[in-house]
Amino acid sequence: MQARSPVMTNAEMATQLFLHAIQNEAIVPASNDWRGPSTALVRSFIRRVEQRDFVGAIVHFYHEDAEMQENMGEIRKGRAALLANEVDQMARFGQIPVCRAESFAINGRKVFINWTFEVNVPHVGRRTLNEVAMQDWEADLIKRERFFYDPAQLKGEGWIPSI
Repeated sequence: MQARSPVMTNAEMATQLFLHAIQNEAIVPASNDWRGPSTALVRSFIRRVEQRDFVGAIVHFYHEDAEMQENMGEIRKGRAALLANEVDQMARFGQIPVCRAESFAINGRKVFINWTFEVNVPHVGRRTLNEVAMQDWEADLIKRERFFYDPAQLKGEGWIPSI
């Protein structure tokens, strides 16, 4: 039997960050005036993203004061900043990446979506990113979103340095 290294892999670190985030969320008591998004609404959001309308998804599904964060990266605040970042990302790649939702779960106002993105990086080739988005919804809009993924997926030439 091999001895296990005391050093965590990137995948283990990403998993720990994800578990830490969901375990430390405030518990909101269920009541008639507290609602999360409907399954139909979340499916509509997923369809919009899978159709590669990332800008439309931000415009229609994100709160004006929404926040978005990549792993432990800087938090982007405000729908205008989210839109500017999305346009910048698309300009860097020269195309809109292929995206599909592998699965999703709704727990009150919290939504988890497992996304897979396939990006054709110019002069490099196809790259794949698998991530879990953890979203906090207020009524019918996303207020906060944080992405969890193994940073090792981004190693190599051609990935966006800001991710």
